[in-house]
Amino acid sequence: MKIKINGKEVEVSGERPLIEELKALGIETPSMCYAEGAEHQASCMVCMVKNQASGQMIPSCSTYPVEGMDIDSESEDVQSLRRLSLELLLSDHRADCEAPCTVVCPHHLDVAQLILYYDRGQMAEAHALLASTFDVAALPCEDCKAGCEKACRRGTVDSAVAIRDIVREVAAYKPNQQGSYVSNARTGKDVFTSRLGRYTDAEKEWLKEVYSQQSRCLHCACEGRGKCKLREYATQAGIKTPRYGVSSSLPVKENVHVVAGLHFEPAKCIRCGLCVYNTNDGFTFQNRGFNMQVVIPEESKAHVSEQIAKLCPTGALYVYKVRSNK
Repeated sequence: MKIKINGKEVEVSGERPLIEELKALGIETPSMCYAEGAEHQASCMVCMVKNQASGQMIPSCSTYPVEGMDIDSESEDVQSLRRLSLELLLSDHRADCEAPCTVVCPHHLDVAQLILYYDRGQMAEAHALLASTFDVAALPCEDCKAGCEKACRRGTVDSAVAIRDIVREVAAYKPNQQGSYVSNARTGKDVFTSRLGRYTDAEKEWLKEVYSQQSRCLHCACEGRGKCKLREYATQAGIKTPRYGVSSSLPVKENVHVVAGLHFEPAKCIRCGLCVYNTNDGFTFQNRGFNMQVVIPEESKAHVSEQIAKLCPTGALYVYKVRSNK
């Protein structure tokens, strides 16, 4: 059959959704709730296009071509609706993309990753990260005004992490072999970074109890920030500060261990449903409407594979690349 896409007549089979027809033409369409080959239901509305023939806005992920369609995927009307959808999703996403300490470091040290290695006892990796950033024999931290410690979220709970002391300890470490590290940091003025907002008094007490390891770091940075579609599309849409703020009331940094290295953070979940529709007796929806949440019953955890994390469009589901012994 023949339809029009952005003013050009094209031949399509009618056997795959519009989002795939657009992709075949080199037109990448954002979507949070769709993954090729996976079960899904249209929910995010980020992939919306306009059928000029009917004047309707339609989700390209679940709409198949029909003879006579005139699809617009580029106009300001379409882009505006996509931005609105993203802003609504961001209001349900309570998380820091990057740890404030990393963002403010004038020397571009991935402070969050360094402290994560430190707390896991991986000093060789921490030392390798530090050495890749600057000369460990001449630490610039000595003359720094400690912006990282001033920005530290732990300081809003009780007192800031002694980041410079940790950096000195890591610098003094003598590794027997060269360590390696993986950094997911994506800093820069043009990259969208979500902010989780203020902690409640109850959350502060809980954080003090849970994060009592050697550094006392809250490990703010999102484990999934390097592959987060929500962040990528928000950046592409030019969103700086979402108009609706963060309205989620889910407990900050609640971390559910599912199976093996797989972890789930409900406060980062946008309820796209991909993990629900693609696990058998695994993840499920709880409640309805605005109170609906994705949950994983204890008895269902054994039915879930780490591979499901590949479908998650945010950092809500992730696999620890390096496991902690703590």
